[in-house]
Amino acid sequence: MKKIFLIALALISLQAIAQEPKKEGRKNHNKMMMNLSAEEAATLQTKKMTLHLDLDESQQAKIKNINLQNATKRKAMMAVRKAKKESGSAQKPTQEERYAMANAKLDHKIAMKAKMKDILNKEQYAKWEKAKMQMAMKGKNKKRNSKRGTPMRI
Repeated sequence: MKKIFLIALALISLQAIAQEPKKEGRKNHNKMMMNLSAEEAATLQTKKMTLHLDLDESQQAKIKNINLQNATKRKAMMAVRKAKKESGSAQKPTQEERYAMANAKLDHKIAMKAKMKDILNKEQYAKWEKAKMQMAMKGKNKKRNSKRGTPMRI
């Protein structure tokens, strides 16, 4: 009887130890990024791109402008979404609204690609495209794992 009790206790202990720790770092990072102004977010994004793509001064200025426009637009959309949520009028979009949003998103991506192609040289553009693809795949995998209910591996 004692042996069965000890084995059960050991298995329960191992199960408790084997649990994956909660990842709080990403939540804090997201909150910090949400609290940044559009100018600060654009500056950080531009500096990251400068490090990754080895941009010169004129490229940095042009890309910072683009990043500032995107950050301002994103902040405005977040404010509208937050206001709807707080007022209680948040509803799922209709099929036509979803189509319009998807169409606008794709138009924006096409415009971004064209702007980046004008600013970056061929090697930088190829590197930027590769990074965008990797981020898209990472997002797809994250979404797929969350749907299956399996823990995400980082």
